[in-house]
Amino acid sequence: QVQLVESGGGLVQAGGSLRLSCAASGRTFSTYAMGWFRQAPGKEREFVAAITGSGARTYYKDSVKGRFTISRDNAKNTVYLQMNSLKPEDTAVYYCARRVYYFSSTYSSSTEYDGWGQGTQVTVSS
Repeated sequence: QVQLVESGGGLVQAGGSLRLSCAASGRTFSTYAMGWFRQAPGKEREFVAAITGSGARTYYKDSVKGRFTISRDNAKNTVYLQMNSLKPEDTAVYYCARRVYYFSSTYSSSTEYDGWGQGTQVTVSS
């Protein structure tokens, strides 16, 4: 069972930036696609971004394209989410997860991921 630990959240003004990190345990990190999801109060968890095991391909929620960048360092067992031009609607708890099932052709279904960490709070003030 993988253990994932998110960090890097905080309070930032609209237009600001944050970089989230997700450190993973285990030796097989590079063989798994990784995803970032978020959950705002009173809302369902939603997909934000994903990256393949090699890092060659990335996928984004439409509303974050051009503002967020997902990347990974397989030597460090870490995946990142660089968030620029933050907006109040980006406020949420952000989670990383490992994709273990491939029922669909997309990367956006949370049911295909495991290893959910405790999350890191991102709050964007207007």
